[in-house]
Amino acid sequence: MPHQVHIYTDGAAKGNPGNGGYGVVMELVGTPHFKEFYEGFRHTTNNRMELLAVIVGLEKLKNLNMKVLVVSDSKYVVDAVEKKWVFGWEKKNFTGKKNPDLWMRFLKVYRQHQVDFKWIKGHNNHPQNERCDQLAVYASSLEKLTVDAFYEKEEGKLL
Repeated sequence: MPHQVHIYTDGAAKGNPGNGGYGVVMELVGTPHFKEFYEGFRHTTNNRMELLAVIVGLEKLKNLNMKVLVVSDSKYVVDAVEKKWVFGWEKKNFTGKKNPDLWMRFLKVYRQHQVDFKWIKGHNNHPQNERCDQLAVYASSLEKLTVDAFYEKEEGKLL
């Protein structure tokens, strides 16, 4: 069965940690229909934003058990899934791993669909990836930024 939806994702953080954001472009395969999403956070990391972009894209799907291709320039995310590391981390309750809150959220939505991943090199003139990067950078520079409460609490910086 061919992919029904392509989800392109990117994350950004200024300072890492610092202000961050994610960008998502979703395309319904075989149609001209697409949607874009972005959100900015006041204190977070690039890896959290890369992972959150994938989560948000999958959570936006309206039907269950869809065949999805996620395209990301994040080795952190793509390798964790494709090399099955995240499933080992889950068995050990994510002990000693970063971003357990997001990985648990990811696994919940990931298991609702048939998801394949494709890694692409970032900043390589891939139109959708470049657009996601623009959205993520824009989101990170917004005046009103969301609080990444889990991260700020873990870092002891919740204001």
